[in-house]
Amino acid sequence: MAVKVVMPQLGESVAEGTIVRWIKKVGERVEKYEPLLEVMTDKVNAEVPSPAAGILREILVPEGATVPVGRELAVIAEAEAEVEVAAPIPAGEGAAQAEATEAAEGLRQRYSPIVRRLAQEYGIDLSQVRGTGLGGRVTKEDVLRYVAEREGAAAAKEAPPPPRPEAPPPQAPEEEAIPVSPMRRQIAQHMVRSYQTIPHAWLAMEADVTKLVRFREAVKSEFRRREGLELTYLPFVVKATVEALKEFPILNAVWAEDKIILKKRINVGIAVALEDGLIVPVIKDADQKSIAGLARAIADLTERARAGRLTLDDVQGGTFTVNNTGALGSVISRPIINEPQVGILTSEAIVRRPVVVDDAIAIRAVMFLCLSFDHRVIDGLTAARFLQAVKRRLEAMDENTSVY
Repeated sequence: MAVKVVMPQLGESVAEGTIVRWIKKVGERVEKYEPLLEVMTDKVNAEVPSPAAGILREILVPEGATVPVGRELAVIAEAEAEVEVAAPIPAGEGAAQAEATEAAEGLRQRYSPIVRRLAQEYGIDLSQVRGTGLGGRVTKEDVLRYVAEREGAAAAKEAPPPPRPEAPPPQAPEEEAIPVSPMRRQIAQHMVRSYQTIPHAWLAMEADVTKLVRFREAVKSEFRRREGLELTYLPFVVKATVEALKEFPILNAVWAEDKIILKKRINVGIAVALEDGLIVPVIKDADQKSIAGLARAIADLTERARAGRLTLDDVQGGTFTVNNTGALGSVISRPIINEPQVGILTSEAIVRRPVVVDDAIAIRAVMFLCLSFDHRVIDGLTAARFLQAVKRRLEAMDENTSVY
């Protein structure tokens, strides 16, 4: 009997995956639960085990192709007599076949309630709307774009046709085309979707962290001896952030069209820079950890991220994101929100400069805190109060602060 291998559901929010590599080749024997292929989803690589023992008879999707959950990937023949090895599909043909099948499936997709309501309101045949969502799904933005284009069609007919864009010039000898890696493609898709979906707003505040700098200098050697790791500023920033999130739970939420969902758990994503991209592992229940506990979690997640040993669970479930861009020398930034979260906070480089304190000039250690937030969920007043709460907690950290 032939057994189909399909793209598995590797997480509740995962809708598609990219084939990184086939561990087994056509014609090779594979045991049940033996790793068959490697898939990238949410920027984490996961091995997919074989659902049965037998011979890998056919590979239907080549390496590098991105397909939705449930798509058939390969065929395994359980009985030796059934084995009739098919030639592997070339990457180009396989990608084209995957796209064609995906387009056909798009015609049979379900539409969300808001999409159906808009279609009824404007009298639209949804089969005529090109979907830009995952797997070609038609989104609210697609419907509104279609309406705008349709309403402007009459005026466009009267106006002279715009000049046709020229074909891109051929690649010059001194140029080099770099293939897009699966990770870079995942990052690009997520960032574009986030920036186009969320109306970003941004603000920044300066915090005087002189007392925090002195406190960290006083305890970092003992902390290194006791814990075996460096005590950076990031655990302090995360601690201040989670305390502020408890005060302003509306920032620990997601937008869901007709409602705002408040998250009871505070799971903070930590942006980790890699040589070939960026990944955001998640500290689960960050509000229940001490500064030392946060430091351990950050060190563990960062080490495993750079070693490529994160699990799918490590990067799922985040409710808010913190990025220590100051470690890279940045003094101010405007981050993109990690959809579907409401906000992302960056802590910038700590610099020493003269400031006015009690009508006198003093040299202080200062840093910028930058917040991007979803303007659908909160307005500037709430965002400013939240950032003030983070700032206030950081400025209050001193020798009386408990690390444990």
